[in-house]
Amino acid sequence: MAEVSTSDGFKWYAIQTASNQELKVKRYLDRFIEPEGFGDFIKTVLVPTKTVVEVKNGRKTSNVRKFYPGYAFLCMKLYDESGEFLQNVASFVRNVQGVLGFMGGDRPIALKKAEVDGILGQVQETQGKKVMKVSFELGEQVKITDGPFLNLSGKIDEIDTDKGKLKVSVSIFGRFTPVELEFWQVQKEEQ
Repeated sequence: MAEVSTSDGFKWYAIQTASNQELKVKRYLDRFIEPEGFGDFIKTVLVPTKTVVEVKNGRKTSNVRKFYPGYAFLCMKLYDESGEFLQNVASFVRNVQGVLGFMGGDRPIALKKAEVDGILGQVQETQGKKVMKVSFELGEQVKITDGPFLNLSGKIDEIDTDKGKLKVSVSIFGRFTPVELEFWQVQKEEQ
């Protein structure tokens, strides 16, 4: 992960992109920074994302979601040692298809250290993890759609989002028994 330190003249800037063009802009910049001669000016291109696992109709799906839709972040030098604006570097970034412009307009302003720390913290926290999107609530009635308790109904007693599991009380032979199930094994009962 790139450092927040700006002693070498590199600072973090936000660019606004067209809707759903963030990753395309990142891929283009990552591919052409060196060949176009901007490797000394652009260190990192970041589009913070997380993987969200969702259960719909008994099926588990994974989707990549952006933390900041419509934005990408660049660790770069936009000003030289004497404070002169590096127009050619800014033009290279602005002319990438999908880039709408820098936050701050014609004279972009670097992000504050606290903002950068927050963004990098989010990235680090979710790196390599899948986040469950929970659409269940405690006490909710669900129908079991898979496994040995197929077609039984029950009430949700516990939700473990980290493991993607539920504890559901189902009536078996006239007694309520807690059963541990995965999110994808149940669906909400229609009222």
